[in-house]
Amino acid sequence: MKTSKKDSKYLVCESKTTYILLMFSAGMMGAYTFNLRGEVFCNAQTANFVIMAVTLGKGEIAKGLYYLIPISAYFLGTFISEVIPTPIKKIGFLRWDTCLIAIEAAVLFAIGFIPLSIPDQIVQVAINFIASMQYNTFRQAEGVPMATTFCTNHLRQVGVACAKIIRKKDRSAVSRGLIHAGMLASFTLGAIILTFFADILQEKSIWLALVPELLLLCRLVHADLYEEHDLLMRKPSGH
Repeated sequence: MKTSKKDSKYLVCESKTTYILLMFSAGMMGAYTFNLRGEVFCNAQTANFVIMAVTLGKGEIAKGLYYLIPISAYFLGTFISEVIPTPIKKIGFLRWDTCLIAIEAAVLFAIGFIPLSIPDQIVQVAINFIASMQYNTFRQAEGVPMATTFCTNHLRQVGVACAKIIRKKDRSAVSRGLIHAGMLASFTLGAIILTFFADILQEKSIWLALVPELLLLCRLVHADLYEEHDLLMRKPSGH
């Protein structure tokens, strides 16, 4: 029998637990590409823009233009994650957020079969793509703006919270600061765990990221089919 959570303020895909699991997985993805796939961080694109600009500035045109590939993959992921939710919503079976986690899990599983002898760029672009979709899809945890694939905003928010606590004695800033600190801790723990197992499991170490992904997928599927089936048309906050 299907139940409803129409009176709930936030969806399961907006829960803090969801974001903790996403950050945990993202930390693993970042550590994986850095340790085993070219010493790059594919969860965001600032570094690619900087390296491209520096390389072009040195006159190495062909090498510089290469960075348009991961940048384009990130752009494509954002574009698709904006376009595809509407047709998926009309099917009325699962939310786009849930489908995305299934796609991510499938991509990470496939990456585990790609030998380290294969050019790193293939895996880098794949992670660029799914990280972009995740970043654009999961935007707020229970009303608090979030980035799920990198740490810069979380670190800034912890700093802001500390300033408000000290200067204004703002007690509400404590809980917000702790949320962002928790996200940083989750990301860091994921990166530590994958780094520890990287030399042992090699290319298959990315499968460790499937643990939080599959836990989250099971939770979201259950919510879509039972708890929140009547809310499939409702947009998460921030969209």
